[in-house]
Formats: sequence, structure tokens, C-alpha cells
Amino acid sequence: MPEQYQVSGSTAASISASIEAGVRRGDWVFGDSLPPIRILAESLHVSPATVSKAYQELRQRGIVETSGRRGTRVRSRPAVARQRASLRPPAPPGSLDLSSGDPDIRWLPTLGPHLRAISDEVGPPLGYAAAGAMPELAEVARVRFEADGVPVEDAEIAVTSGTLDAIERLLVTRLRPGDIVAVEDPGWANLLDLVAALGLSTVSMAVDDEGPLPDSLDEAIALGAQAVIITARAQNPTGAAVSEQRAIALRVVLAQHPQVLLIEDDHAAELAGVALHCLSGVTDSWAFIRSASKPYGPDLRVAVMAGDEETMGRVIGRLRISTGWVSTVMQRLMLRLWLEDDVTATVAAAAESYDRRRLALRDALSVRGLQAHGTTGINLWVRVNDETSAVTALRDAGYTVAPGSMFRLASPPGIRVTVSPLDDDMVELFADAVAHAVHPAAAGAPGR
Repeated sequence: MPEQYQVSGSTAASISASIEAGVRRGDWVFGDSLPPIRILAESLHVSPATVSKAYQELRQRGIVETSGRRGTRVRSRPAVARQRASLRPPAPPGSLDLSSGDPDIRWLPTLGPHLRAISDEVGPPLGYAAAGAMPELAEVARVRFEADGVPVEDAEIAVTSGTLDAIERLLVTRLRPGDIVAVEDPGWANLLDLVAALGLSTVSMAVDDEGPLPDSLDEAIALGAQAVIITARAQNPTGAAVSEQRAIALRVVLAQHPQVLLIEDDHAAELAGVALHCLSGVTDSWAFIRSASKPYGPDLRVAVMAGDEETMGRVIGRLRISTGWVSTVMQRLMLRLWLEDDVTATVAAAAESYDRRRLALRDALSVRGLQAHGTTGINLWVRVNDETSAVTALRDAGYTVAPGSMFRLASPPGIRVTVSPLDDDMVELFADAVAHAVHPAAAGAPGR
């Protein structure tokens, strides 16, 4: 236990709150061991059962984990905001921030004219009885899903406040604390935090440029995974996209485990630049999610989702007794953006711009002997031996990138680079800086 911090409390709730506060302040850091149950119980003059319950509450909230003989330790990404945010270094003034994972705001559609247009369309408030997906939006979503091979003929459409909202609702309606979720590794940092915060356990699926490896998926299910989350295209952080051949192999594995909940995340959608090879419908329980955040703007907070009857019935039922529905103003705006030719052209141009910059950077890094991945989307994953030294050297050269520790469970080290702020004429200079940061003895002097 850290010498500067002492646990306090006389009940399980107060003890767990004391430890959580210490983690939030940074008094406890990743890997720190909590005191053995009996020792802490004697120190606090409470029963071992009280301390055991406190530790159980912390595990269920994703703050600590039990590591066999190593005891109970603080998680690498405990579900408290300060710890999670601290893994992404702040961008120093004047530096180029390539760490955010955000889309290029220069390529997002201008929303003002469309908001003004729908203001005349919005009638009286719809009221609680009309809660849910707008029929017009659901129908257009269905058509777009069908065009991409998503099996939505008999599926109901739901609208949620983004991808994470959809995934959280799916997990809490189908799983219980302690259940196991198969996640991509490296994978989306916010998703890893969400799974931990829900009290669920994770098992890794290795990923290459074509998506999760079939053998790794099979092994994850054999280890007890009851849900599997797969990114269809523009995987964060690696840029992987499920290829046609990989989709065939993954379907074979999934077909052998029909009881598994499959969650398919197509967050990039129109920005991906490659065809969708859908996996949904292979298992009895499935959901396909498409977000508006990357193509149209993160502030829309809209995602559309389709799935099997039972799964969607549970999700929609929980929506009705919680938030109720996503604002129909946002739904109308999403519908208009989908149907406007000028917006479609803007999104297509954005996709081409991302592809050009990402591929140029990937090629430039490869020429310099670096292993870089980025088939689709706005991010590249660059393998490094030492994340800390690479991130620090790039910061000193005027660039901020995200350390791979934000995204990894068991996969090798790396850094994530978001190409959104990187203009075409910056690619070669930045590639030089990365080469110098990763192999300083063999590279020339970096700089912007």
C-alpha cells in the first residue's frame, strides 16, 4: 500500500470509496497492490468479510482486478476519469496534436444550413408515446444497411446516443458482472474502460490488417467469452478492416458458437473507403451499429442499430425506461444529412483525403524501416519497442501522439497517430521525426 495513503472506513461502501478516491487522486497507480484482506481488516478493526465485499465492489466497478497469487491490484485503466485521461499526454502549446482520434473538422459537413432547414419541419412536441426511432430515419437506415449486406429484413431499428451508448445497452441487457467479453487487442480505449466499468472481464483477440484472427476468436470463445465485439472497418487504433476472406473464416468460427452475442461496430461507415463484409446474423444474438460521429461530426451523438428480435427488444425496452429516445431534432438532422447530395459529396471527399494522407504516411514510415498499420480510417498504429521514449522524443520534436498503453491488453507496444491534423506537405517531415524517435542512432535530426 502506498505509504502516503491510508485506507479508511468502517463499512464496505466507505472502504471502497476511500480506495477509489485514492486511485482518482493518483495515490494508487497501475499495478499497485491492495493490502491483503485480513491485514486491512485488522488495521480498520472490521471483519474480513467487510473488506472482501469492498474489494468485490471495486472489481465490479472496474477499478481493481484480482491477479491470482499477486493479489488484488489497481487496473491499468481503472474506471475513474482522471486515471484514464492521464494516459493520453497533453499537447504542449505550439505542438501538432496527432493523439486525439478525432475527425478532421475541416472535412465535417456544415450543420447550420441543415439545422435551419429542419427548424421549419419540426412540429409540436411528439410526447412520450412517440418515443423511439423516427420511422423515416429507420427506413432509410434499413435501406442503407441492406445495401451493405446487413441482414435487417426482419430486424428492428433503434437509435442511440453514439456507439458506446449502444454497446453499453447491449452488454447490460445480455450479460452480468463477471461475464467475459472478447475484445480486439489493441482496441478502442473507451470500450476497454466501459467493459471494465460494467464489471465484465475481457479476453483478447489478436488483430492484423484484415481484422481479428480466426484462431484468436475461437480461443477467446473457448475461454468463456459470452460476447464478441468486432470493428468492421477503420478499427481504432490499427485501421484494420475485415476483408472478404477474413469474414468467411470468422463466420465459420461464429457459426460454431451460436449462443455468443456478436456486436459489430461500423463507426466509420462512409469514411472507411472499403466494402463492408458483414458478420451479423451468423449467431442467434447479434447487433450491428453505425455511428454518425466520424463522417458527420462527434457532436451529433447519433448511432443507428439493428439486431435480432430478442436483443433489440431488450435494448429498446431499456431505452424506454431510461433516456426514452434520442432527440427527434438530432434524428431529423441525421436523416437530412444522409439524403443531401452535397453532404454525400463532402463525406466522399473527406474519405479520399484521409486515405491519401494515411497511406502516404504509412508508406513514408515503411520506407524508413518502421512497421506501420493503417488500412482504413483516420489512425495509424506504429510498432515501437519503447512507447515512453517514442512519445517523449516526438513531443520534444513538436508532435503529440497517443501511447499504445491506452489501447493494449497483451499486444506488443506501439503508438497511435491520428492523421486528421496532418496536411500532405507535413508527411515526410513527421515520418523523419518518428524514425528518429524510434531509432535515434540511425536517423537524422528531427524537426517540424
